[in-house]
Amino acid sequence: MSLIPVQDLLKILEDSSPILLDASWYLPAAKRNAEAEYRAAHLPGAQFFNIDAICDSQSIYPHMLPSEEVFTDAVSALGVRSDDHVVIYDSSGVFSAPRAWWMFRVFGHSQVSVLNGGINAWRQAGGTVHAGIADGVPRGDFRALFQSEYYADIERVNAACGDSSAMIVDARSPGRFSGIDPEPREGLSSGCMPGAINLPFNDCIDKVSGQLMTPEQLEQVFSEVGVPADGDIITTCGSGITACVLALALDQTGRSARVYDGSWVEWATKSSKVPSHG
Repeated sequence: MSLIPVQDLLKILEDSSPILLDASWYLPAAKRNAEAEYRAAHLPGAQFFNIDAICDSQSIYPHMLPSEEVFTDAVSALGVRSDDHVVIYDSSGVFSAPRAWWMFRVFGHSQVSVLNGGINAWRQAGGTVHAGIADGVPRGDFRALFQSEYYADIERVNAACGDSSAMIVDARSPGRFSGIDPEPREGLSSGCMPGAINLPFNDCIDKVSGQLMTPEQLEQVFSEVGVPADGDIITTCGSGITACVLALALDQTGRSARVYDGSWVEWATKSSKVPSHG
């Protein structure tokens, strides 16, 4: 179950103890501290999954996927065992938690779910929150095993740009995708990859509840922008966060997608000629 409603989580917690992880993250312009907000309020027993720390620290690009060894060590320190059900949430509804969900998937852990609606849905359902830092947990025995079918690097994206059987779906806003609006990272050109289509990630989110739409609603969204029912689908965004929202949404309709880890920040930096769309 990749997406879990809050009522289902409440029932699960009556009989079992899934690992709860707060994977909240914000763009730098938001000027919010996700770890400080976690310390102010989190689901009981939840550990903080730091997207900016559990990454490739040697990369010049933000929060790139770490090695198997780094992920194994970081996740085991959070108490995750190989047979645990991991439930991930964030404070925005469905925004950054899918990034952590994708990381677990790409490292071979299938028992991982995103809490639909995040901590807001939890509170609205009457769930309690705790302050401070959750008690330490025994080290887990998690072992990462890279699954290439969920991952895309710049070489695969380059190949997909000229492949009619592949589709690149960009989660950024229309203005950034078209090259009209600037990127939030200074000095980075806006625009899109050749042949990509635009599907802003928030078009998959219910505007009232902040939850991911139903599979039926998502199917309609995908149909309207031309996402095929199958084939090689690569999702991308600014730096690999909201591309994972699209990957989760596609998963809900039975599709599988690769996430371009470097996304636009890598593409615009490495590509010598970045075309605009439309």
